[in-house]
Amino acid sequence: MHIAPYNNKNIPIVNVDHDLVPLNYFNIVKLTKGENFKYRLNKYETCIVPATGTINVDVDGQHFKSVGNRSIDVWGGEPEGVYVPTDTKVCFECITDTAEIFIAGAKYEKVLEPFAVRPKDIDLVQYGSDETKTHRKIKHILGANQRDKVGRLLVSELYTVGSGGWSGFPSHKHDTDRLPQETRHDETYNFRFKPNYGSGLQMLQREDNKPGEAYHIIDGSTVLIDKGYHPCCALPGYEMYYFTILGGLSQRPLKQYFQPTHEEQLATIPGIMDMVAKFK
Repeated sequence: MHIAPYNNKNIPIVNVDHDLVPLNYFNIVKLTKGENFKYRLNKYETCIVPATGTINVDVDGQHFKSVGNRSIDVWGGEPEGVYVPTDTKVCFECITDTAEIFIAGAKYEKVLEPFAVRPKDIDLVQYGSDETKTHRKIKHILGANQRDKVGRLLVSELYTVGSGGWSGFPSHKHDTDRLPQETRHDETYNFRFKPNYGSGLQMLQREDNKPGEAYHIIDGSTVLIDKGYHPCCALPGYEMYYFTILGGLSQRPLKQYFQPTHEEQLATIPGIMDMVAKFK
């Protein structure tokens, strides 16, 4: 499902128990200096990540100061975030002129401990190649480094390296719990392009060797992945970024099932299995 950019007025774009991706939660909050935003989610753990701007975060009395260091866009620095446990009250305040904040969530009932993610905690992986048109890097905000601190939520930022190219290829899916082959993880993306008038394509193929769907994605597009194989690409001449939320049904580690038709191409893409191993 493609959701075109719109002014959500700080109301969740993907609310709790969404029809397509009930394991995910997603909100974009925009504030000016001195404004704050409060929430408390029952049965969902969340992660607050400033796309731009800087905020102070209070999680049930624990204070995390000056979170976020990017002033212009998501290419302007390393991500930072704060993990918020299930059923815990949180308030964050904008301390720069403006701030745009992503709130990512996954369904999880146990209450854990809050913590901040700073640049030193980010797990970076780069893979692919210019020759295969698959060169990209991933910055894991809640990834393998936080595996013992989080319930079901995985949060990352994905960037194409250079202009144009494909991401999420060879095509894979993760819509059915059938270990050891695959896990059920709902997924939500929010896209940005550089320059911001760039665009791309999100494919969603429900069954191998049968025609699927395709969405024209632009700066600010949100895509919900409930079922099927889902590669995407940026037009030549443009860089692409997407904020990624994964919520697991029965476990946090993601087990991708690669599309049989294209699976042989795994051997052609440098470092791809190292990338797969990071989603834990």
